[in-house]
Amino acid sequence: MVRWVLLLVAAAVWWSAPAAAAVAEDTSAGGRVAFIGVPGLLWDDLDPRDTPRLWQLAGQSGLGNISVKAVGTLACPYDGWLSVASGVRAAVGRRCGLPPEPAVRGQGAVVPEVRDLLGTRDGAHAGTLGAAVHAAGQCTAAVGRGAALALADKEGKVDLYATEPGKLADWSRCRVTAVDVDELVTPYLKDGRLPQEAEALSPEQRRERARQADAEIGDVLDRLPADTEIILAGVGDHGSVPHLRAAIWKRPGIPKVTAGEGEVAGPSIGSNSSRRDDLTLLIDTTPTILTAAGIAPPPEVIGLPWRLGGPITSTELVRDDVAGTTVRGMTGYFFTAFATITVAFYALSYFLLTRRRRLGFVGAAAIVMACAPVSTYVVNLLPWDRSPYIVVTLIGAVLAVTALLAAIALLGPWRRDPLGPPAAVAVINATVLVADLLTGTTLQFNALMGYTAVVGGRFYGLANIPFALLATSVLMGAAVAAEHLVRAGHRRRAVAVVAALGVVGTLLAGWPGVGSDFGGVIAFAPGIAVTALLIAGQRVSLLKVAGFSVLGGVAVMAIAVFDYLRPPDSQTHLGRFVGQVLDGTFMPVIGRKLGAMLHTMLSPNLMPIVLAGLVFLVFAVLRPAQVSAGVVPAAFARAPMLRAGLIGALVSGVVGMLVNDSGTAVLSMAVALAVPLVLHAGVRSSGSPGQEELLGGPVDERGRHDDVLAGET
Repeated sequence: MVRWVLLLVAAAVWWSAPAAAAVAEDTSAGGRVAFIGVPGLLWDDLDPRDTPRLWQLAGQSGLGNISVKAVGTLACPYDGWLSVASGVRAAVGRRCGLPPEPAVRGQGAVVPEVRDLLGTRDGAHAGTLGAAVHAAGQCTAAVGRGAALALADKEGKVDLYATEPGKLADWSRCRVTAVDVDELVTPYLKDGRLPQEAEALSPEQRRERARQADAEIGDVLDRLPADTEIILAGVGDHGSVPHLRAAIWKRPGIPKVTAGEGEVAGPSIGSNSSRRDDLTLLIDTTPTILTAAGIAPPPEVIGLPWRLGGPITSTELVRDDVAGTTVRGMTGYFFTAFATITVAFYALSYFLLTRRRRLGFVGAAAIVMACAPVSTYVVNLLPWDRSPYIVVTLIGAVLAVTALLAAIALLGPWRRDPLGPPAAVAVINATVLVADLLTGTTLQFNALMGYTAVVGGRFYGLANIPFALLATSVLMGAAVAAEHLVRAGHRRRAVAVVAALGVVGTLLAGWPGVGSDFGGVIAFAPGIAVTALLIAGQRVSLLKVAGFSVLGGVAVMAIAVFDYLRPPDSQTHLGRFVGQVLDGTFMPVIGRKLGAMLHTMLSPNLMPIVLAGLVFLVFAVLRPAQVSAGVVPAAFARAPMLRAGLIGALVSGVVGMLVNDSGTAVLSMAVALAVPLVLHAGVRSSGSPGQEELLGGPVDERGRHDDVLAGET
């Protein structure tokens, strides 16, 4: 045991050391930096003919996408610039448009609204960037209202200010300069606010605005001193649909990358905030600006500096945005369809089971239903995002992969055992999700039951729905393994297997940079404990469930503190949350998480899945003869450990619903996977020859067996 602890400590030190060195190296080399913010800029706007200066700059720079997610679904230019000023996600608290016009004071200006923002929940960090520059003894120069907001200090002051590039007298005086290029977004605003339309301009009108923005950017580039490091990014949305925005980073030592015809190429821009090589967050621009100027970011800055990665093209970056917006646009329809099919499945199962007809069909359909969620991740192994018919291709691929996985589960050599197909589905789910966690979560990213950078709720690790599927598959799979061990007379070994699998699953779910799921650890712990206790023949109470949930909370806090002790550039959101708790700035995060959880509780897309599955399950147990012809009690009678896995999965689902911001999504997916697996096992058990002997004796008048009655609590 001591040897393993020492190895873990050594691994942690090795993991942390490179990041610490990178931070030290970055902050030591300060110079002149200019941040150019272009609200609404997409990679699709860049063209060698219409935007020659942007095209030329991109060819000399690192390239990436930037998620401009602030607090709400959309980030107006005001929210975007405020987030840059704050170093954390920030917003003005209402549907908004352009930042406020500053009041000119001599050569500089004052943004009076900064003082008001400091008293709000989501604007409390306004002025962080400007204050850090001033604290380092440097001055700030801003062109345009958004730039003034970004560089204003806590008093709202900017040292040099001009409304347009030609009016800034001295471009070399200040080490830190910011420029607001708003030509692209201004025509979208209606009554000074973002429109309710996805795209209010025609393609030609947008190209014209892109030309105007390019001309101003070219003017700025011509005026900047030659040694200036240039950071350019879209800092807000332009319509009712969020997008990934363009990010360009010109700095010394950028390698030349060969591009194909009609595209520009360069090294990718990523950050440790996103844990992706071609994606940054809007709040990452704040520490990137400070680091470029040789100024250490203050502790309240949550973002992390940009970093360069391998080669990437503008075509790939456009494709990433299209994939993200497509998945976001389809998600509501997909969940509605899945919920409708789920309810129809249980209704049809009730109809057929009560008449004892087509039991084989019901069992096969149950496996198909259980394979549907995981297929939304497996499909990302296919290049569906390259198709010109992207929506049809994605849906077709999900259906095909679902059929393939169901065929593997139903036709494999394990098919003769009633528990074989459910075990196969559990193994497939766990294998896919664990492999995804260990390889950078490329399957959950831009998945219909995963997450997208366009939405910006999560960028890496284990999301809430995948957590529910992983926890359920581990618990159900462990229950099947325990069943075989108990039959062989190895009950203690069965309990040990469940506990070991559960601990490994919990560590994967919560470990920083792997699962990084705070609520998942809290929810997984009681599910494991309940399953293990039932397999051991022990009683379970609500008090025990609560105690194990608290234990899960203690475990995840220990993981978070460990993450916090690593260098800031290596921390995940778990460690940064500990920092927010210590400095007293965590309440806005808690408030947003609680609001999101309550919002999903009555989701019309998720609640039908929960209700249909649980109602069918409850009545199948209490009224088996009337509802399911006794197939669910048959499953529990043939494999009592399966009941333990089901209860453990439901416990994890309920706790996960209460502690995660996705609320009902966690329980709905636990039910969507676990109940069909039990139903399949029951159908196969009830259809086996010599059923009465297999099920442990005669059936009572309600379709239940003696050992089932004895085991009910």
